[in-house]
Amino acid sequence: MSGTPENGLFTVASSLSFDETISRLVQEIEAAGMTIFAQIDHRENARAVGLRLRPTVVVIFGNPEMGTPLMQAYPSLAIDLPTKVLIWEDAGGRVWPSANDPKYLQRRHGMVEAAFEAVSGLLRRAVEPRGAGD
Repeated sequence: MSGTPENGLFTVASSLSFDETISRLVQEIEAAGMTIFAQIDHRENARAVGLRLRPTVVVIFGNPEMGTPLMQAYPSLAIDLPTKVLIWEDAGGRVWPSANDPKYLQRRHGMVEAAFEAVSGLLRRAVEPRGAGD
């Protein structure tokens, strides 16, 4: 996992293909009881206007039962919720999911709660190959 405090992102190298990474991420989100609100396929949107872009998808998800009380306590948090994960492919074909760093969100909004740590674990589970028994 990598990230820089300056940009507030953390990025995980996926060991799976682009489509497998998205599929696994969706499975992990649903298994965690969260709702997927949207998937934005930037590559398809670029194609629609005659432009080219490597595979790039944003998955937007959350849990209103958990997020609403946080937004009540920290109204500015609404700019960063629901949670977003960007899955992108580099020029070499490597797949990289990126999301807001939980500590960055905590600092940005003056939160005392460590509310987004579960997203880091969810991303790790989504990008690692499963064993034969999974």
